[in-house]
Amino acid sequence: MTLQKAVEYLHADPDTKAIVMIGEIGGSEEEEAAEYIQARVKKPVVSFIAGATAPPGRRMGHAGAIISGGQGTAQAKIEALQKAGVRMAKNLGEIGQEVAAALGK
Repeated sequence: MTLQKAVEYLHADPDTKAIVMIGEIGGSEEEEAAEYIQARVKKPVVSFIAGATAPPGRRMGHAGAIISGGQGTAQAKIEALQKAGVRMAKNLGEIGQEVAAALGK
């Protein structure tokens, strides 16, 4: 399941109060999800992008996590998500705080 499909599913669930999306460097799924979020999602979304400190061109964990040609960088993904109104956690420990803030708690 792609990130966009996962967001669509969670957005359609009336019991979902907020969406948490964990992404990583490499690929373009987070940017595609950001476009969908900006166009259609009204629920709060919080995200964390793993691999922000990975050096460009170095394979990190699996083939999908490689950054090439300036695409798939953590910064590009973070900027696309922020533009879509997504709250970004700087580390995994901040996710709960960001969700609570997004829900006004």
